[in-house]
Amino acid sequence: MDMALSPRAESAPPARVSGRDRYFDALRALALIRVVTYHTFGWAWAGMVFPSMGIMFGLAGTLMAKSLERPAGQVIRSRLRRLLPPFWFWGFFVVLAMLVHDWMPGWEIVYWVLPLGDPPGNAWGEQAWEILWYLRTYLWFVLLSPLLLRVFRLAPIPVLFLSLAPVLILNFVWSGPDNRFGSALWDLSTYLFCWILGFAHHHDGVLRRLRPALAVVLSLAAVGYGGWYAFAHQADAGTYDLDEIPLAQAFWSAGYVLLLMWAKAYFRIDFARLTRFRRTDRLVTIFNARAVTIYLWHEIALILAVPLIDRFWNVPAFEKWLPLDSQWFMFGIGWILIAGFVLACGWVEDVAGKKKPRLLP
Repeated sequence: MDMALSPRAESAPPARVSGRDRYFDALRALALIRVVTYHTFGWAWAGMVFPSMGIMFGLAGTLMAKSLERPAGQVIRSRLRRLLPPFWFWGFFVVLAMLVHDWMPGWEIVYWVLPLGDPPGNAWGEQAWEILWYLRTYLWFVLLSPLLLRVFRLAPIPVLFLSLAPVLILNFVWSGPDNRFGSALWDLSTYLFCWILGFAHHHDGVLRRLRPALAVVLSLAAVGYGGWYAFAHQADAGTYDLDEIPLAQAFWSAGYVLLLMWAKAYFRIDFARLTRFRRTDRLVTIFNARAVTIYLWHEIALILAVPLIDRFWNVPAFEKWLPLDSQWFMFGIGWILIAGFVLACGWVEDVAGKKKPRLLP
């Protein structure tokens, strides 16, 4: 890799993340907005424009690597404490609603306590609980990170690129078991590169030492392969949506996040000027402080938007002047309801983080 090193980068100090990084904060806010947008409109191309989940796993990997400068057990307990109470609070209402709608749980209900596997549910509540794959995958990455980080430090560049091997094996050699373990294995393999890329950003200037030409070529190659695979196999999946084609998702996200992370490290992008735009900066702060709340409650907000808009049709003035049949109108109502959930439920994240509960951070 010596030929790939930039003289400018070699003389630069290692890349470190300290305090709040507005570049990462802005990416996380955009990722959450894209998630809500996708779940409203269902645009297959949305994941190609901005692969939210890959970006979120990459950002989480960076923060995890930084945190693991402290004892691993302490870090894992802190992550669980921050994640599980908001999940339990949200899950109480979802589980209660499903029980009222004739759900009969079995022993698998334990996954509503510790989501190491996909929590069970009935078809009535599926739109609400199907998003939990992200929390399950994040939880496994947190538990595995002490080992993954140790392996990464042995040979950063080889381990980074070998992290794409598991999804290739699952896709072409062995598809894994058809159960909760198999689902978790696929998701872990799909986003493993992005998570370890977060390690690479934080440690030893690995990304900063890549020459621009090599970084761009590697990124475009990964994105190109992922895009080609998605379109070449859309007949099998019924769509070119990356969410339905794990191998395409893995490579597209890998290339996209690689470019974002490399640009951040090489050009020292920090979005410090964002603070000049007070309202935008304030929104970014709220999105980051209430990220778990927004992610968990956004589907319920979109579900509730439908019967709420149905009621609007009974008001003649609303029927005449409001675009009640527009998805954009539902999108707007959805965000109003999400804001309501942030005010009503976001305080749980403060409590989980051992902070004084507030309506807004």
